[in-house]
Amino acid sequence: MNTPFMIRRLVEKALFIKQMTPEIENAINSELTRLGHVSPEDYEALELLMSEMDAGRISLVPSRFLA
Repeated sequence: MNTPFMIRRLVEKALFIKQMTPEIENAINSELTRLGHVSPEDYEALELLMSEMDAGRISLVPSRFLA
C-alpha cells in the first residue's frame, strides 16, 4: 500500500491505538527509505508522534521476537 500519505496514515494509526508497534515502526522506516526524503507534512506528523511518545501518551510496544 504505497500512497503519498502513507507515513501520515501510519502516524494516524499509532495515535488512534495509542501504541507504536514494531509493525508501524517498520512500515514508517520502509516508507522513509523508499521515498528518500521527508515532506513537510510527513515531518510534522512524525514530530507530533514523537512529542506524544515523549509525553507518555503513546506507548512503545516491544517486539515479541528478540534476536
